[in-house]
Amino acid sequence: MSEQDTGLRARLVDVGVDLVTKEGMQALSLREIARRAGVSHGAPRRHFPTHLALLSAIARRGFQDLAARAAEAVAAAGSEGDPRGQLALFGRVYLDFARTDRGMYDLMFRHDLLESGELGLRETSLPLYRTLVDLVGRARAESGANGGDGPGSDPVVVAGALWANLHGIAQLWGWGSLRLATGGDDVEPLLLAALDAHLGPCTR
Repeated sequence: MSEQDTGLRARLVDVGVDLVTKEGMQALSLREIARRAGVSHGAPRRHFPTHLALLSAIARRGFQDLAARAAEAVAAAGSEGDPRGQLALFGRVYLDFARTDRGMYDLMFRHDLLESGELGLRETSLPLYRTLVDLVGRARAESGANGGDGPGSDPVVVAGALWANLHGIAQLWGWGSLRLATGGDDVEPLLLAALDAHLGPCTR
């Protein structure tokens, strides 16, 4: 692939990232991305044979951004830091991303993108989940919550349940449903309640 082709490919993704950030997922047509990139509407097909492939490349940027933010937040607490506290930081980053980058967040979790395996999207998204699993495992070990051999003792399962909880909070908060139901204007108590539900009450 020539340098010019590589540059065009990156520009198409850059334009898509900007478009989804400012106007939402519904704005991401191939024609509109091509128009804003200053190329013919057929030009993206040279690098992205399908619309799904281009959307996956854009979503990959989102996962990279979210993973970098989460890693920075967790690292700020120190490698020997309290894993439950690190999980709280992870959760805050996740919920903040959903609030401030709504269009990208919606795109990233489209099931057709995740199921397609296009352009290494799984390879970009799964490390973020492995970070969550590691933090859950450490937090449960520290609290002595690893007893038993049922599915509820498996960090992978607990992390999955916690992730689903965070995702549900993000979606329902974004739609305004949780604020209406709880009468609150701060998502933090919901995050802490989710941690308590999956890790047990904090004893510190």
